[in-house]
Amino acid sequence: MIAMGRSGDKASSVSVSYRRADDLSEVAREWTAAGIDELANAAPWRTFRWHRGQKHYSGTYWSSTIGNHVIYESRLELARLLFADFDTSVQNIVAQPFLLRASVDRKLRKHVPDFLLVTNTGPVVVDVKPARRLADPEVAFTFEWTRELVEAKGWRYEVATEPIAAELQNVRFLSGYRRNWLFRSELLTRVRGKDLDGLTLADALKCLPDEPVQHVKSSLLHLVWRQELLIDLSAPLSGRTELRRPA
Repeated sequence: MIAMGRSGDKASSVSVSYRRADDLSEVAREWTAAGIDELANAAPWRTFRWHRGQKHYSGTYWSSTIGNHVIYESRLELARLLFADFDTSVQNIVAQPFLLRASVDRKLRKHVPDFLLVTNTGPVVVDVKPARRLADPEVAFTFEWTRELVEAKGWRYEVATEPIAAELQNVRFLSGYRRNWLFRSELLTRVRGKDLDGLTLADALKCLPDEPVQHVKSSLLHLVWRQELLIDLSAPLSGRTELRRPA
């Protein structure tokens, strides 16, 4: 599918362009030569503007993973962004990280992935699309050659669609407790020191009777966001939700 370069490497005819975060200047190089360190520090390739009647739901999300805002262009992208921020294996998140240019079937093709995730098991390039669109020939074709290039680099490629509704609802709720500076460190230390494994959330609220219950609740949910306490994300979060310590 992808044109062969002189070296015989499938990816040798592919270039990648990205914008430096410090001055937004454009850098272009061969895909095979681009390292994760430079791409993980790129600014979004394109920006967006809000206007009346626009079809996409665009915005910015403050990520606790990187301590900064990340842009998104749809509610579905926001959903994937929430899960990335919740994932403790993710160390960095870059939206619209780069522009790929490749000769595919003798035509120049271009594509900007939605996210680049730097994880403790390697880079992950993510495209987000509603499930109903995956059968579209143009979409399928673009994702096919993108996957080929990403995996040839030894990275992972993911096509994200609609998440499980209950899990999204829980992660979205927990994201309200993601900002570290809103929580008293001494209270978090006291909560961490309690044996909460197997307790329901309602029972765990009683672990520090000398503290306001709303403060204990917020601290518990912050620790759930940080996954220092685990819950079943597939079930609605309630007072009956059971807390578990990570193995």
